[in-house]
Amino acid sequence: MTVQSPRFIPFSTSLDLPTSEAKILAFWREIGAFENGLKRREGSPPFVFYEGPPTANGLPGVHHVLSRTLKDVVCRYKQMSGFYVARKGGWDTHGLPVEIAVERELGISGKDQIEKFGIAEFNALCKKSVLRYESDWRRLTERIGYWLDMDAPYFTFANEYIESVWWILRQYHDRGFLYEGLKIVPYCPRCGTPLSSHEVSQGYEDVTEPSVTVKFALEDEPGAFILAWTTTPWTLPGNVALAVGAKLPYVRVRQKVDGQEERYYLAQARLSQLAGEYEIEKELRGVELVGRRYKPLFDSVDLRKLTGKDAYYVAAAGFVTTEDGTGVVHTAVMYGEDDYQLGQRLDLPMHHTVDPQGRFTADVAPWAGQFVKDAESDIRRDLRRRGLLYREENTTHAYPFCWRCDSPLLYYAWKTWYLATTRYRDQLIEANRKVAWHPPEIGANRFGNWLENNVDWALSRNRYWGTPLNLWRCEGCGAVRCIGSIAELREGAGLTEPLDLHRPHVDSVTFSCAACGGTQRRVPEVIDVWFDSGAMPFAQWHYPFEHKDDFDRLYPADYISEGMDQTRGWFYTLMAIGVFVKGEAPYRHVLPNELILDKEGKKMSKSRGNTVDPIAILDQRGADALRFYLVATSPPWTATRFDLDGVTEVTKKLIGTLRNVAQFFVLYANIDAYEPGGGAKAKPTLLDRWILSRLHTLVGTCRVVLEGYDLTRGARAIQEFVIEELSNWYVRRSRRRFWKETDAADKRAAYDTLLECLETTTRLLAPYTPFLAEELHQNLVRAARPDAPASVHWCDYPASDSTRVDEALERGMEIVLRVVNQARAARNASSLRVRQPLRRIAVAGLGARDAEALASLAGLVLDELNVKELVTDVPRDAMISLAAKANFPVLGKKAGAAMKELASRIQAAPVAEIQAALARDGWTVEAGGASFTLVAEDVLIQGGSKAPWAAQADGSLVVAVDTTIDEELKAEGLVRELAHRIQALRKSAEFDVTDRIRLGWELSPALREACARHEGFLRDEVLAEEVGTDVPTGSGAAVEEWSFDGERARVGIVRAKQGG
Repeated sequence: MTVQSPRFIPFSTSLDLPTSEAKILAFWREIGAFENGLKRREGSPPFVFYEGPPTANGLPGVHHVLSRTLKDVVCRYKQMSGFYVARKGGWDTHGLPVEIAVERELGISGKDQIEKFGIAEFNALCKKSVLRYESDWRRLTERIGYWLDMDAPYFTFANEYIESVWWILRQYHDRGFLYEGLKIVPYCPRCGTPLSSHEVSQGYEDVTEPSVTVKFALEDEPGAFILAWTTTPWTLPGNVALAVGAKLPYVRVRQKVDGQEERYYLAQARLSQLAGEYEIEKELRGVELVGRRYKPLFDSVDLRKLTGKDAYYVAAAGFVTTEDGTGVVHTAVMYGEDDYQLGQRLDLPMHHTVDPQGRFTADVAPWAGQFVKDAESDIRRDLRRRGLLYREENTTHAYPFCWRCDSPLLYYAWKTWYLATTRYRDQLIEANRKVAWHPPEIGANRFGNWLENNVDWALSRNRYWGTPLNLWRCEGCGAVRCIGSIAELREGAGLTEPLDLHRPHVDSVTFSCAACGGTQRRVPEVIDVWFDSGAMPFAQWHYPFEHKDDFDRLYPADYISEGMDQTRGWFYTLMAIGVFVKGEAPYRHVLPNELILDKEGKKMSKSRGNTVDPIAILDQRGADALRFYLVATSPPWTATRFDLDGVTEVTKKLIGTLRNVAQFFVLYANIDAYEPGGGAKAKPTLLDRWILSRLHTLVGTCRVVLEGYDLTRGARAIQEFVIEELSNWYVRRSRRRFWKETDAADKRAAYDTLLECLETTTRLLAPYTPFLAEELHQNLVRAARPDAPASVHWCDYPASDSTRVDEALERGMEIVLRVVNQARAARNASSLRVRQPLRRIAVAGLGARDAEALASLAGLVLDELNVKELVTDVPRDAMISLAAKANFPVLGKKAGAAMKELASRIQAAPVAEIQAALARDGWTVEAGGASFTLVAEDVLIQGGSKAPWAAQADGSLVVAVDTTIDEELKAEGLVRELAHRIQALRKSAEFDVTDRIRLGWELSPALREACARHEGFLRDEVLAEEVGTDVPTGSGAAVEEWSFDGERARVGIVRAKQGG
């Protein structure tokens, strides 16, 4: 092949994406693509993005690829749209996961053993371990093409970061929003610390465990009991009261148990809780039970004696309902929020029967030292033995587990530090209304409801590896000092160097109390790790101590994106802190992503063995295919069913198709020494104008959907354009223009058009498939224009030119494609191959305007379908016959015994009458003595072709091809089939596309006659210089024999001239 100017770089025929992506990564490192790309946008308006900090003490999963892709697509798009998009990385380094991992490594468990090991030594190991997988995270981040500054990230364990967190907490303290309180909190006995409401929301699981209905014996009525139901039998030793609804109706029933009569009180609406026969003796209101006393449930546990406070009586409470249980609530004030509030109101005993490790105290003698959940079976056994267990059954309910260590949580009265977020709940709700959530219902419902039900933030944790709570309390008078900076800390005594703001180093610092002169020591708690991450807009800049200008310029964020669960996590903590400190929401746009499930729709987990290793997928399929698959498969806010075959399909369909189109262009452009922009501008053909119109429509669509953060719609629109419009229609319909030797102007128009489509599509795809886009840019754009930006990601995102959009032409071509698709289906149904010419195609059912548009583009239809004539005057009923029949699975349920007669009436009625009635209010018909009004789902309308037509219907549109094959058509079909086989022979013999050949054959008579009639077509089609009856043999010759359509051919070819 003679190539005068190999201006464009050929693409590999191999779809080895990992190898090509490795080369692109090396190229990006070489030119500093990310860093220098940012510099090129310096001075541009900022687009502010916040990276949610991951914890690097675990390996990243495929869900991280999704979340990071969503971030990267938007940031790349915005930078290409003219914004300065800084992307600062960060690491969430504190918290229980780190502590638990270190405990396991040391072979220790629990706070006692940590303190015995040494807090300083333990925290040093936590700090060392916290970035154990940092290299894996870096590798994944770089490998998927996520551009993020990981060389200068923020660390939540850094002194500067902690100082900013302390400053924020000082604002809460000084304004009276930080307080200490004894409240019922979700408490993890394994970790020995309370959790905040947003932490608890992430750990609920459905569990099935025994619930019990217990008999509380009344003191003043022997043989009578009040029935109460609970799903937490471990709280029964802590019972101090029974709660009823004052206005609710209750009953006393008599029932025989083991031959002995007993009486039970319960809500009238909950009589279903009783087992066996019973007799209602009395009806009463709950208020009539108030004040009645009952015996303690366990002889060994009498909290009235232990505390000196009154207990074991019936009280009225507003929280009692009859939705479940017995309408009587067993009240253990230390282990439930409603219980606790009632206990405060009535001054009930507030005494723990469970210690901080979740074990019964010595006061509960039978089970002292046992973990409460483990003791439940013994409690039930004891109640059963003493005749106090009325009923037990398994109940499935949602139970909270520690999101860090998976231990069951206890609702536990605990003295802890709180942030009074309920005091500015209305501000939070108002700030959220100004945030654009994608989709909006996530913000209005899921997140909005969370804010509506906001409770004060349980801030403190009784742990070690975390930001120390910056409060010092006087040992004498109890006065509290809040330290808001390192400078203030240095005013105290005992600070050690080098400075480390973690425990135990800050614990040694003391202050002199301004109120009484006593010694102030730091309270022992650290803070909720979620406060660390929620403070990142401030603390990443060490605000307000440094970078005030940076902060003011980069607050609030324009965009954040994390998992849907962060509506209870990071999204909330950002909002809570941001609104408090700055009075406005800390972000403008939120794009949450849901879970990635396996292909069966099941949640991925190691225990199920259905997790996928993202690195393995990247090494096999490449990053672009995985990125595009995750974005295009389903909107990110809906769960994605992950199927590796889908990733492979992206590789073959989108990426493979686009590379093939690009290689097609490169091949012929290099052969013809095509110079972009060189020579006179050629006039585009109708097909050129159409594809360019579609291109600019696509650009407009992509801009609109990406501005609206609908990344999935953008991805799908590009894919549809590349596969269906550019490749399957434009390139296929234009192939001859590229390799024919005549009409240079038309050829230039084809090159100009295809290059513009490829170049623009490359930039449209750049945010989604950054590697493929870079390869296309280097091979097509930079190869021809060395002065073009060094990277596609330094280019501007395409802008749509409305003057190049021809809506009428697009509508007309849409009709053409509908007709072509239906005609292909009709050919296939009649086993008529495309290479067999047909006489006529008939189209019916178009409106006048659409029919006119089709007529103007008829040449495309005829050429594509290999048909001689397009007609629109054939009546619909001459091509297709319609029949109606009953849809038995649907209609059978309605018709019953009348079904057979009804089916006959449907079959006998005129189809047009049925269709018209169904299109209105339904078709009414009598059958079996009854009247039925049928709707569309009740009737099946089926079509069949009428000879000589093979017809297909698409709604009102009917397309049919005439299946009559006369001798002339048959001869042309034979020649086209022969030409196709000779082309395949050229390819198998590895002839170049421009090589001229000498052709010799031995043909059966009918085939020989057909070839004689169409020799000119055959010569042009296969580039034959000579045609003869001697089959060439010897070196360089390729020979094959074929039989088809009853004909025989022996054909040989040899290269006559190399190149064009």
